[in-house]
Amino acid sequence: MSELNSSVALLIQSASLWSQLIKRADSQLSVHGISFTEFSILHCLAQAPLQQLSRIELANTVGLSASGVTRLLLPLEKIHLVEKAQIARDARVSLVKLTSTGMQIYQDALPTLSYCAEQFTSPLTSRQQEQLSDLLGRLS
Repeated sequence: MSELNSSVALLIQSASLWSQLIKRADSQLSVHGISFTEFSILHCLAQAPLQQLSRIELANTVGLSASGVTRLLLPLEKIHLVEKAQIARDARVSLVKLTSTGMQIYQDALPTLSYCAEQFTSPLTSRQQEQLSDLLGRLS
């Protein structure tokens, strides 16, 4: 029974920590006009081949549902950070492509998020950060 309780306590503690981190990141990224979730979308697209992904691939990568990604992309399309693209050989596949404006916002926001991450991890040594990364990798 105590093992279940410690697992539940760890889950609650992790969720609380994640929530605090996202709030901090959202606050710092707001100077760029984006949230952490929007940054995550831009990051995935910036790292993708040809800076484009299908909505399903994007949803899987950022951990959202396809409909959740679609709702998130609409405002990003309106401010020209992403755009729709088609595959010439299959018109049914809708891609999301990072625009040059989106890439610029991403590049501008990256140092801000890096600073936020450094603040977050500063209580840990490099070795502890590596261990934490390893442990989190085992959970995902």
